[in-house]
Amino acid sequence: MRSAASREKRGSDTGALTLSYVIIVPVFLMAVMVIAQASLWFLARQAALAAARQGADAARVSGALPGAGPSAALAFARSAASGYLLSPSATGVGSTAGTVEIRVSGRVPSVVPGLVVRVTEAVQAPVERFTAP
Repeated sequence: MRSAASREKRGSDTGALTLSYVIIVPVFLMAVMVIAQASLWFLARQAALAAARQGADAARVSGALPGAGPSAALAFARSAASGYLLSPSATGVGSTAGTVEIRVSGRVPSVVPGLVVRVTEAVQAPVERFTAP
């Protein structure tokens, strides 16, 4: 039979495991949320970069219409990156006669309520021109 002293000693750790879970579980969940948010940021950044490249390719061809680059970038962002890049916008500000610059920006989907993260990617490319040999 157990003595009263052994029962008291055993009863003194009651709640120790619960206390450690109260400390460890929120830290673990926060780490998972940070990893998920970083992954979404990376995907949104890559989607914005791909859309900017698509727009630069459309704008740099010989005889391209004005606004062809931003519209192609926006169409690509809305179709291919709809889950990763929210509210995309594209602009061709910064383009010159010899270079095209397409800038795509948008919001990253948030895992953390209230957190707003924006990404912006820009691509520069030379305008195609034909020269005689």
